[in-house]
Amino acid sequence: MQLPDENIEYDYRRLVASTTDAWTPLAELQAKHFLSPEKLDPMRTKLGAIRGQIASERELQNPPAKLQPLQVGYIDLPQKLLDQFRRKGDQSELGKVNRIATRIRENCDRFIVLGIGGSYLAGRVLFESLCHAHHNEMPAKMRMGKPRMYFEGNNLDNDAVQELIELFDHSCVDPDMPEERWGFTVISKSGSTLETAAAFRAFRAEAARFYGPKSEWLRKMIVPVTGMKGKLRDLCKADGFADEDILTIPDDIGDRYSVFTPAGLLPAAIVGLDVRALLLGAAAMTKRFLEEPFERNPVLQFAAVNYLMAEEHGKTTRVMNIWNKKLESVGSWYDQLLSESLGKAGRGPTPISSVCSRDVHSRGQQYQEGTRDKLFNNLIVRQCKQPSIMVGHVERNEDELNAISRRSYPDLLEASYRSASEVYLESARPSADIILPTVTEHTMGQLLQMLMLATAVEGRLAGVNPYGQPGVDVYKNNLMRILKATPNLPKGEVRDAVKGV
Repeated sequence: MQLPDENIEYDYRRLVASTTDAWTPLAELQAKHFLSPEKLDPMRTKLGAIRGQIASERELQNPPAKLQPLQVGYIDLPQKLLDQFRRKGDQSELGKVNRIATRIRENCDRFIVLGIGGSYLAGRVLFESLCHAHHNEMPAKMRMGKPRMYFEGNNLDNDAVQELIELFDHSCVDPDMPEERWGFTVISKSGSTLETAAAFRAFRAEAARFYGPKSEWLRKMIVPVTGMKGKLRDLCKADGFADEDILTIPDDIGDRYSVFTPAGLLPAAIVGLDVRALLLGAAAMTKRFLEEPFERNPVLQFAAVNYLMAEEHGKTTRVMNIWNKKLESVGSWYDQLLSESLGKAGRGPTPISSVCSRDVHSRGQQYQEGTRDKLFNNLIVRQCKQPSIMVGHVERNEDELNAISRRSYPDLLEASYRSASEVYLESARPSADIILPTVTEHTMGQLLQMLMLATAVEGRLAGVNPYGQPGVDVYKNNLMRILKATPNLPKGEVRDAVKGV
């Protein structure tokens, strides 16, 4: 059973304007830029209706045109996977993920995730948040035999792809040695995204060269993750992959909501993360969303506060200040989630992510004294995993740190956070906190599910469909049309060609 201190919370009290009658210049600024209780209280009824709508959307078999696309499968997926695993064990979808992950983990030392958008950010956010920060640099013994992990297929950068191939050319020589074998997963629901499809061709050719074009290792070390239908599935079936070798992204889950599908679970399982704990955390957050009142419901709180600050106070730039370096990729993941879900019809907040205290020394000046279009959500972790490093007392005190010699790194970070929060408060810059007790699979499952659910709620509040990405689809179509119409286009002619489109 989940203990109360394992729950993540959203604390927005600091950005609610004071109701004091005393006038001060600061009180006037805060009244203008902070959230008034009079605006928040009426939202509770509206939020209840939105929650009911989202709950009912899960049951729709043939949604009306005004709701399409409707990709709500991610809401119940964590609990469904857990229930299926309890009933069917290794024959379940989660059992299949674990079985393939074990095969990869036991037979290769390097593994690449090919994908773009949510197809790679899902695995990357879990890998970077929950594995050792220098996982890839550690010897196999310290990694407990878990493969190194790399991410490609998310760009069209020739040098980046070539340099990863070059790394493998020099470090992987003998395919008969497990410590020199490598593999990859290609993740694409449709199989039609150019960046990933091109990378698949490149790395599939390299794998054939390394293992041999007819080697069984080609099907053992390559794991397709795709939709029920599409170009990638057709291609893999033509290549001889059996159904049990292909993992499936459900039709009713979009790319950026796919973190608890095999897109995220497979990379997590390969590096030995507890995927059941991830799913338990996500399922617990869904339960809180559907059952808890506003006062104990971080999904509804986050959606309401962020929506009101954007719509009522013009805080259309949404900054996620991440006070834990290992969670930096959470910012990248949320950037895509928010941008593609709500950036439509000339509307939608613009996400920015910062890592603190690092970026206090670069962006902090603009945040504190620049344009007043920002809402700050601090992502805070209360408990470190590693032993605390102390400042220490030394004989040479030219740096004058002996005065704080009994302080630890967590103390320094807490002081930095409090300093920034005081500055925001005293200059009427609204900020709130997402609080994680610690970074575990369970808390990360909660966090990612909370942000996905809150994005859906905010979309319904704003009258924007949080699913689908019509703008990205136009880009994809244009990209292929330009390539087919202008083969081998010299770089100097790019500008003129685009003008003629």
